[in-house]
Amino acid sequence: MGIAFGIVGVFCAGLVVLLQASYRKDRSFSDYAVGGRSYGAWLQSMSFLNSWWPGGILLSLTGMALGSGVVAFYMPIYSLLTVLLMYLMARRVWLWGAANDLKTQADLLRLRYDSTALAVTSSVISVLSIMPWLVLGFKGLGAMFSALSMGRLTPGQSVACGVALILVRQVWTIRMGMRGLVISDMYQGIVAYVGGTALILGLIAWMAGQGLSPSRLPAHMLRVPGVGGDGGGPLTLFSMILTGTLGGWCWPPIFVRLYTADSVRSMLRAGVFSAPLSMLFSMALVVMGLMAAALPGLHGEADMAWFEVARLAAGPVGLGLAGTVMLAATMGGVDAIIQAMGTQVANDIVGAGRTLPYRTSILTAKGTMVVATALAAGIACLPIAHLSMLALLSYQGIIQVAVAQYGGLFWRRGTATAGIAGMVAGFATAILLETFFHGAAAHVGGLSSGVIGLAVNAATYVALSLLAPHTAPETHRVARLFAGADTSRRDTAPPIALAQGDAA
Repeated sequence: MGIAFGIVGVFCAGLVVLLQASYRKDRSFSDYAVGGRSYGAWLQSMSFLNSWWPGGILLSLTGMALGSGVVAFYMPIYSLLTVLLMYLMARRVWLWGAANDLKTQADLLRLRYDSTALAVTSSVISVLSIMPWLVLGFKGLGAMFSALSMGRLTPGQSVACGVALILVRQVWTIRMGMRGLVISDMYQGIVAYVGGTALILGLIAWMAGQGLSPSRLPAHMLRVPGVGGDGGGPLTLFSMILTGTLGGWCWPPIFVRLYTADSVRSMLRAGVFSAPLSMLFSMALVVMGLMAAALPGLHGEADMAWFEVARLAAGPVGLGLAGTVMLAATMGGVDAIIQAMGTQVANDIVGAGRTLPYRTSILTAKGTMVVATALAAGIACLPIAHLSMLALLSYQGIIQVAVAQYGGLFWRRGTATAGIAGMVAGFATAILLETFFHGAAAHVGGLSSGVIGLAVNAATYVALSLLAPHTAPETHRVARLFAGADTSRRDTAPPIALAQGDAA
């Protein structure tokens, strides 16, 4: 046990030294929120991976592969599609962001639609949707402490230790904002996704040496939901991939990464760097889970297979390495959520429709981060049933931001009224289908409640945009906004900034 915790301790010590050495006082709220838009491709790629693949994925994706089979490959597939989607939206998002000092996802909606109401609506949905994932991040660290202690810590003690560790880490997140996140993401990313991939491949090699192989999987683990009459409907897999692809950039902690780059070129290069590593990491993790299915005694606790395989292969050293990789990935995900919540509340909810003084913005953001951390920590220590189901439900909710977001980026005729009505209608549909009419969505070809809500959302958005179109001044304002980004031949921000209420 001492060896395993010692390895994790070395990682934590290195992180503290790095953060202390890189501290610099922020000059503005933009510095605090998006790091001054000053980071190159490598920092961007690691920052994206740390937000996209949180530590819990090492438990859930491995467990899904072990328990459900090849369907787990849907996650690497939609992750690649998400990177491709970034290529379509990166230029416009970054140029609008840099020219208009945008700091959040809601800022983009406020600029595009000239609507504070739409920005606040999306922010409220976002904050509500990401809270369960923050709690799951704390609980995931509880699983890590339980595994590293080899069962000596009770579940309550394990979660308390995980909460305590993250609380200490938040000193730097709250103090340094986005700059601290991006810098630590590089260190954590190398450990989690470069070192983690190497560890996964090593565990695969060890299992292969034990005579295990994915080719020996039972027939039921080779089936895909909705194909060949195997559960769900014909659109089940499509629904899973579509939800992940469109929902990826709807999460505020991930979307804000688009603003932190120093240029469009850096963003696009970050995609080139991160996509292969993301695919190798996630595909290898699924293969590892499939191979582990043949190991005795793992199916009872499939989500702990990550630690159990590492323990079987290399004892305490393997456990320490597995814990370090998971901690590195978890810190990135948890820190990103907390920072995004603080920024959104300060910028988009408290500061809705007005510009807060720098000191007020910073204090509001930091105060929100303290409250969110304490609230999530308290909830994580409670024995709450079905928390993971609540987190999955939140994904059905967050994708309702997609219509106004992508519609606003690629279609000039979308209006603010249509965006608000569609978002509310889609969110309400998804919630109703998951609560009062649970199971009804399964009768629509296997579509999820979120995708059905998305269809209602999109239909409402398009219909209202066409029936109640822009006024002439608003049409002119939107045309200027699009023209500025579309005609710019530069990587840096063109002079397309529009003052708030420019259309008024």
